[in-house]
Amino acid sequence: MRVAGHLQEYRSHGSLGFAVVRDRAGLFQVTLKKGETPEEVFATLATVPRESVVSFEGRVAENPRAKVGSEVLAQQAVVLSPAETPLPLGVVDKVGVDLDTRFNHRFLDLRKRENHDLFQFRGILEESLRSSFRDLGFLEVDTPKILRQGAEGGATLFSVDYFGGKAYLAQSPQLYKQMLMATDMERVFEIAPAFRAEPSDTLRHLTEFTSVDAEMAYIDGPEDLWRTIEALLSQTLERSRAALEKAANPLAARIASPRRPFPRIPFQEARKMLGKPPGDDDLGSEEEKALGELMGREQGSEMYFITEYPSQLKLSTFYAMRQDAHPEKTNYFDLDFGGLEIISGGQREHRLEKLKQQIRNAGLDPENFAGYLEPFRFGMPPHGGFALGLDRLTAKLAGLANVREARLFPRDRFRLDP
Repeated sequence: MRVAGHLQEYRSHGSLGFAVVRDRAGLFQVTLKKGETPEEVFATLATVPRESVVSFEGRVAENPRAKVGSEVLAQQAVVLSPAETPLPLGVVDKVGVDLDTRFNHRFLDLRKRENHDLFQFRGILEESLRSSFRDLGFLEVDTPKILRQGAEGGATLFSVDYFGGKAYLAQSPQLYKQMLMATDMERVFEIAPAFRAEPSDTLRHLTEFTSVDAEMAYIDGPEDLWRTIEALLSQTLERSRAALEKAANPLAARIASPRRPFPRIPFQEARKMLGKPPGDDDLGSEEEKALGELMGREQGSEMYFITEYPSQLKLSTFYAMRQDAHPEKTNYFDLDFGGLEIISGGQREHRLEKLKQQIRNAGLDPENFAGYLEPFRFGMPPHGGFALGLDRLTAKLAGLANVREARLFPRDRFRLDP
């Protein structure tokens, strides 16, 4: 049998040598015995630095004292790639390092078992989302990521040269999702990268992130979206927990089924709960945290909707439907999870003239959105949708303090490497 991986530890005791090697399945023990293993193998391993890539050939034998209940009795060993010393970052050492050091040497940081568990967790969560969307009748789609214009104007867009002209990286598939509602697809979802040039430097913001977007036609109001989100998240979390338990991933214990239905709190009521007067200014991150604590303590609810966002707050979100009876309110909402916003969405404006006026109210020219507006001229059903931040959801479920830890190679205002 041949096994290979990173050498985590090697020690020798008289006629025996023990190597602890790590691969994607975890740790395994290789035992060397004088008389069975060539002397040069002992000599080689005695000088090989930790984290070198090594290969062993031998036979498997049961050993109840080994962590996995068995060991490889080696007859041969080959150093496939020696590691330099000293290591810029410890893999198994219990020495704390700052996030910048971890991200600067991310390939070493990702060798840590807890990170292997984390990204297995994320992968299972993403696959569970896909399965749950399909169960709910959604079709997976792919939309362009290089655009002529953005969904909310140009303030938070990254511009790129496009054959001598200007284009932008997509901050959202919003406009395309809506166009697809005019095609009889009716229910679509997409899991894809998105880019937002927001000069934020917080524990919950990234400039490149994974957005889970969905759109539904023939809705009667935001309630249809709320019920869909409740079903989606409940199914996703149940699927994820079962798959993680099967994989013996310790993060399975962090997933609990949310209580349904999720509470609905009108925006002005949320302000009142926080001791704030009625107003149109948005809730800050500290206020969101305080509301999360209140909801957990008083209602035992970690997930809850904040509904009826003020129209004044959604001026740049020109596609957000304003309520006919109360035009100062929209049919837009957030879903917060323990004080952290993880979903935003709402009912879209499908009436062409109202949509054009809202584009003008946002300080934009409808002529610049001709391609987006064309489907609205030829029969656009009532529709709405939402976007979920996969990085935030992963971080919240896994108990991470910083959303950057939920990405393999995070991008923020100051990081473009590695």
